[in-house]
Amino acid sequence: MCGICGFNWEDKELLIEMTKILNHRGPDKGGIYTDEKVSLGHRRLSIIDLSEDGNQPMYNETGDLLIVYNGEIYNFKELKTKLELKGHHFSSNTDTEVIIHGYEEWGEEVVNRLNGMFSFCIYDLTKKTLFLARDRLGIKPLYYHWDGNQLIFASEIKAILLANDVPREVNVSAARNYLQLRYIPGEETLFYGIKKLLPGH
Repeated sequence: MCGICGFNWEDKELLIEMTKILNHRGPDKGGIYTDEKVSLGHRRLSIIDLSEDGNQPMYNETGDLLIVYNGEIYNFKELKTKLELKGHHFSSNTDTEVIIHGYEEWGEEVVNRLNGMFSFCIYDLTKKTLFLARDRLGIKPLYYHWDGNQLIFASEIKAILLANDVPREVNVSAARNYLQLRYIPGEETLFYGIKKLLPGH
């Protein structure tokens, strides 16, 4: 279990507070990245490649892509072999690095090649774009708030609620569904304005 978080503006203090609240998901190491367009944070629970090479945010070899990731890719060794044959160079033995090189090679279609559980965000430093994805079964959580201007996401809702502009308001419809069905269908959560990224999205 790891924790990821981020938003589409620069605020290092908020980002540090968000990563602190996710510390229990990744007590081994933490890392952040900020520029004028984005802030990304990660808390690491070391499982594959326990070395410092596995720390995140992790860059590709040219330094124009970076990733924050939570999960485990079961076929990462097979994918790594395929990517090495295509000329990609790896500096770690992590499944994380396979995702970012896979994105370089196949773009967003990389998710169709991943066998495992995951939620991640890839940031293209050249295009200034974010790509967020979640595994097909939704094993790894990913929540977000989008008001048409500001995007904020995290592995847990309580990290999103640290942002001042996010309302702390009960989603009555979702609460009704939870009491009737014992779960909340679709993308809604118990908090108004905070949604789940659906499985396979």
